[in-house]
Amino acid sequence: MNRLILLALLLVGLGASALLLSPGERWQRGLNEGGKPNAVGFGVLGDSDSHAYHDDLNFGANKAARGGALRQRTWQWTEILAHLRSDQLDPGPWGTWGTRFRRLSILRDSLGLDGRFPVKQDYLYNQAYSGAVCDNLNATQTDQAGRLLTAMHRQPGRWKDGVVVIRIGTNDFGTQESLEALSRNSAAPQPVALMEACVREIRTSVERLRGAYPTLRIVLVGIFNNADWARFHAHWQSPQAMANIHEGLARFNHGLQMIAQGDDRIAFFDDQAWFSALWGTRLASGKPVYKTVRFGAHFDVTNTGGDEPGHATLADGHAGTVWNALWAQSLVSLLNGHFGLAVPPLQTDEMLNFIDPDGQLGIR
Repeated sequence: MNRLILLALLLVGLGASALLLSPGERWQRGLNEGGKPNAVGFGVLGDSDSHAYHDDLNFGANKAARGGALRQRTWQWTEILAHLRSDQLDPGPWGTWGTRFRRLSILRDSLGLDGRFPVKQDYLYNQAYSGAVCDNLNATQTDQAGRLLTAMHRQPGRWKDGVVVIRIGTNDFGTQESLEALSRNSAAPQPVALMEACVREIRTSVERLRGAYPTLRIVLVGIFNNADWARFHAHWQSPQAMANIHEGLARFNHGLQMIAQGDDRIAFFDDQAWFSALWGTRLASGKPVYKTVRFGAHFDVTNTGGDEPGHATLADGHAGTVWNALWAQSLVSLLNGHFGLAVPPLQTDEMLNFIDPDGQLGIR
């Protein structure tokens, strides 16, 4: 009798698990989460800087979001890598993951399922979502690191030499309010406290990931200076203000560099240096005067906002397709140079052919 009861409970539990799985998860499990045989797992923790633009669930109803009328031809860096380098870096299958209901999220977590919250369409191992703050990396309800680990544990072998990118912080201390405070005082208490808290959250995520997968490779992305964002060009046009902002944000980057120090399987990606090498920075006076980036033979990209691909950022403020393509290109270079990966470098012509296969965007 006891055996019958245990068997019944087991069957009920299995049935509940099946019902709680999203269609994407059922499909994934049906395929045994095979993935590309020679690809390593590729995971992401973060915010809208890494959330896939082709998430129709979250962006489909907002006609102005992520490229507006050009959204189907506008790409996030994660999507560019998934389309062009999935044979080497596997972000998992595309699908609808998680739930929009908090209580169901908790139940799914308790059953060892993907309880990620909020729900989104993306690649399985991309936990980043729009609006995320540093606390969402490890907090019980959102727990990006924990949800990624749940997915990783289903195929632990491919994460022995896997890669996780952590890119977050803009929503915490990259705001106009925080930059304004830093412009007056590089040690302003509120933004400094937010930076220090974010470094702690990132350190905790690294410890959790590496505790489960000691040889996992991790990329820590430094904070972009939003004073160089097209929307903020009218602000902080003085040498002292800009110097204070740079000095203040350097605290966060230094914190990440300290996490990476002495560990050759952790790399730091300097986002400010990357942007400066392409578009430059403001003049010493603080005046926003930037270079034009040539992408391909006849295509110029300026540090302006708009949904056409000649703008560095989109009308909604997020990185444009060319920005994301060049960022993905640099990330691959970092992975190869720092970790010794053999990912084929992303070539400009290759990215152009993906972004504009029929030449309708005029980037030729």
